[in-house]
Amino acid sequence: MDFSTSGGPEHRQTEESRPLLADMSAAPPEGTKVGAGPCRRTLLHGSGMRYKLLQEGDIQVCVIRHPRTFLSKILSSKYLRRWEPHHLSLAPQGLLSATPTGYMENSISYSTVEDVQLLSWENAPKYCLQLTIPGGTVLLQAANSYLRDQWFHSLQWKKKIYKYKKVLSNPGRWEVVLKEIRTLVDMALTSPLQDDSIHQAPLEIVSKLLSENTNLTTQEHENIIVAIAPLLENNHPPPDLCEFFCKHCRERPRSMVVIEVFTPVVQRILKHNMDFGKCPRLRLFTQEYILALNELNAGMEVVKKFIQSMHGPTANCPHPRVLPNLVAVCLAAIYSCYEEFINSRDNSPSLKEIRNGCQQQCDRKPNLPLRLLHTTPDLVSHETTTSDSRLKSVIVTSNEIHVEVERNNTANQKMKASTGNDSEPNLIDCLLVSPTCSAMSIELSPQAERVLGCFVEILKMLSDYDDWRPALASLLQPIPFPKEALAHEQFTKDLKYVIQRFAEDPRQEVHSCLLSVRAGKDGWFQLYSPGGVACDDDGELFASMVRVCNNVHILMGSCYKTKKFLLSLAENKLGPCMLLALRGNQTMVEILCLMLEYNIIENNDTQLQIISTLESTEVGKRMYEQLCDRQRELKELQRKGGPTRLTLPSKSTDADLARLLSSGSFGNLENLSLAFTNVTSACAEHLIKLPSLKQLNLWSTQFGDAGLRVLSEHLTALQVLNLCETPVTDVGLVALSSMKSLCSLNMNSTKLSADTYEDLKAKLPNLRDVDVRYTEAW
Repeated sequence: MDFSTSGGPEHRQTEESRPLLADMSAAPPEGTKVGAGPCRRTLLHGSGMRYKLLQEGDIQVCVIRHPRTFLSKILSSKYLRRWEPHHLSLAPQGLLSATPTGYMENSISYSTVEDVQLLSWENAPKYCLQLTIPGGTVLLQAANSYLRDQWFHSLQWKKKIYKYKKVLSNPGRWEVVLKEIRTLVDMALTSPLQDDSIHQAPLEIVSKLLSENTNLTTQEHENIIVAIAPLLENNHPPPDLCEFFCKHCRERPRSMVVIEVFTPVVQRILKHNMDFGKCPRLRLFTQEYILALNELNAGMEVVKKFIQSMHGPTANCPHPRVLPNLVAVCLAAIYSCYEEFINSRDNSPSLKEIRNGCQQQCDRKPNLPLRLLHTTPDLVSHETTTSDSRLKSVIVTSNEIHVEVERNNTANQKMKASTGNDSEPNLIDCLLVSPTCSAMSIELSPQAERVLGCFVEILKMLSDYDDWRPALASLLQPIPFPKEALAHEQFTKDLKYVIQRFAEDPRQEVHSCLLSVRAGKDGWFQLYSPGGVACDDDGELFASMVRVCNNVHILMGSCYKTKKFLLSLAENKLGPCMLLALRGNQTMVEILCLMLEYNIIENNDTQLQIISTLESTEVGKRMYEQLCDRQRELKELQRKGGPTRLTLPSKSTDADLARLLSSGSFGNLENLSLAFTNVTSACAEHLIKLPSLKQLNLWSTQFGDAGLRVLSEHLTALQVLNLCETPVTDVGLVALSSMKSLCSLNMNSTKLSADTYEDLKAKLPNLRDVDVRYTEAW
């Protein structure tokens, strides 16, 4: 494209007159890039030498003043010239010496340099270049020809950049300014210097020019963008230039400049940017570019083609940074849709203060009014509520919302208060007491709704790529959305597709991300389970999350078949589980059978209800009969005395041990490992009920002196005892002297003293294997 006519009619084509992003996923012609158009130019470098831009270096300096007398001519002859070594710096304003003496006592400004030339005449000094200044000449002599040429090109570049900064700092006629910009761009493209600053310097000059002149016409905007387009092929735009691009995307989303110039720039940002936190305006520019694509006639189809071009035609995307960058853009855009409500929430009492009721309203800033939609509750008849409830648009303040939430969630507040927990509530608790949540639904502006719809749709597109799905699930596992978004029915409904894709993926690294990222935090499983704040069905997604490819054990075997998970279901989701099992859902039938098998349900009436539910369907009846067969075998094993070896899972407590030992007979138990659990001395009263116990491992538990005294009185037949890294002291260890059968004792990293150790050795005749490392007795 001819840059001098870039603003002509051929540049102002509409999207109807030519295809937009039609072939973004196809292979580009040789020598071009994806999205290349008439405003793109290739680099104009020749095939000569390349140099790094010099910032400083050592060189010989000689200054020759113009001869005015016969004597001065003699003194300036080459035989009488004096050379001085200097360490020169190429500063933005001129040449500076690290030792400002002699010839370089004063700096040489670029504005005073009339010309820079290589000395090439006969008998000229070797490796020398000449700077013409008023009243004389400055000769610079390098060590070799390469350094001379490097100094020459670096000085020329610094001098020209200094000139363009001055010229463009006071723009006059914009047609002249545009011509200077094009010349500056051509200079950067043809320079033999290879350095990031070679292309960044012109961009920064143009960026400053645009930030200081905000009254440009749209056509002038486009002409400048087209002129600097070649520099953007291999460089990120500076922050101020990003703001200029964002403004153009918002004001002229259908401009061909968005497609022809911005497409390769955004593609490069997504492929190579490492951290949007360091350059947030790049993220904002990418966001505005995607919204501009969505404004075209084809809308999301154009966005979809852009996403396809970023992924590439192969099964695996070759650019690992594309997905994290796209997700970061989506998350920031979604957050911006709820920013008004988040700011209002930040001015209201915190969730902990609401729960404790300790915040005085007078100590707070005035609450910002929020425009919300909420239902009018009908407390007389549920039937009337479901048939006559209507949405009403009102203006309320956050303190009014708290009152509404408190009235609608009285039962929940009482349950929370009874726990006496002072910790910050989890995500679901937050949604129940948040100013913009619960029975209320958020009303977004039309623009925010368009932004939200666009970027949620992009998340859906990303979840459709098999190679991206594991990383996407991992990025979304901590639930990075504000609670206002999770309380927004439309958002959770649209996002449900993404969660469904995770649940249907058979790979463990994908569906395991539906769980919470750590204990105490809710995950997607809790949010989309029946009764969760995002659940809008009868549990189909919940069952799908557990089932995974019609085989419940793929997911449950790796994640859910644990007592802790079943206990949480029994406490919070038992009703929905029984309802789904009653309707023949095989996944829920298996969950109820597991609850019975692991003795999760202690109430007899609830157990009978579960049994009745299982027997109400064919699949439930069959699985319950199989469970009864297994239970008979377990009871038979317990009647025979139970197992001989038992290992309690890590982090188990005294109550877990008590529950396990009380479930049947363990008369044959000889080896019990409680290592790395949370048991204390309180479990001793249960351990002494194991008459056959010979080996006990208490490594890294909280078992103390009181427990040792109890064990020493009753477990006199104990042979092996491991107390490594327990808080026992001499007070309890002395009592072990009565356990005459001990032959192996590990007291590593305890508070054992040397005297107690000697006393134990004397009173335990069978003691052969002892470990007292990291004690006083060591």
